[in-house]
Amino acid sequence: MLNPEARTIDEILAEARGRLERLDPGRAHAEWRGGAVLVDIRPAAQRADEGEVPGALIVERNVLEWRFDPASGSRLPEATGHDVRVIVFCSQGYTSSLAAASLHDLGLTRATDVIGGFHAWRAAGLPTTGGAPRR
Repeated sequence: MLNPEARTIDEILAEARGRLERLDPGRAHAEWRGGAVLVDIRPAAQRADEGEVPGALIVERNVLEWRFDPASGSRLPEATGHDVRVIVFCSQGYTSSLAAASLHDLGLTRATDVIGGFHAWRAAGLPTTGGAPRR
């Protein structure tokens, strides 16, 4: 039986994205070079397969909120306050939208994500390393 109060993932994603000023890879790269924190939330196996952005902070999705909540005892040194600019990316830009919206819920309202994720970053010719050879 369907729950009449339930929402679809497409509805949840649209709501999350409506709260963000999402960045194309070029702008994300420029902001990162200007001091924003670029965060890769992909799991290790995905990073090994696809490659990485050299210098991006790796914080897997399952611990992101604890690492960036300024009030958390498990926060990272980069979690200096609610005004930090956090740019999250995943593989294709779906999970990162949900993650950035979750950071908004913690008060980090400058958090956002990369449109198209790592795939778009690499396609834009921005710095990457590693990954399995493409066939």
